[in-house]
Amino acid sequence: MTDEELLDLALEARDHSYSPYSNFAVGAALLTKDGKVYQGCNIENAAFGPTICAERVALFKAVSEDQRDFEKIAIVGGPAGKAPTEDAPPCGVCRQVLREFCNPDEFRILLGTSKEDVHAYLLKELLPESFGPSYLL
Repeated sequence: MTDEELLDLALEARDHSYSPYSNFAVGAALLTKDGKVYQGCNIENAAFGPTICAERVALFKAVSEDQRDFEKIAIVGGPAGKAPTEDAPPCGVCRQVLREFCNPDEFRILLGTSKEDVHAYLLKELLPESFGPSYLL
């Protein structure tokens, strides 16, 4: 799957965002190494703490279906009801959760506003000197 196709799926997932408090809608599309795609959107809560980001929704859906090998994720976000105008990088918590399951030297994070505007990063670029599972084994 191309980066552009995955970003389109993230845009599609963004349409399902439940973000009445921040009004910031985010969609994510996570590609496994065997070609499956898991989509997620941010889901807010009035208590704020239970809110979950689109990236973690996609990742947790995949992990709950016994997926553990991931290639890349596309993330798109911006004010709800409007086309995105700038990149929406993952928050620190999402970066750490991705680190739990993804090789920082290989896993790619795609950010953009449309399939014509895609920027790719390795996880290690967005989370340098990270703490991962190997420290606890």
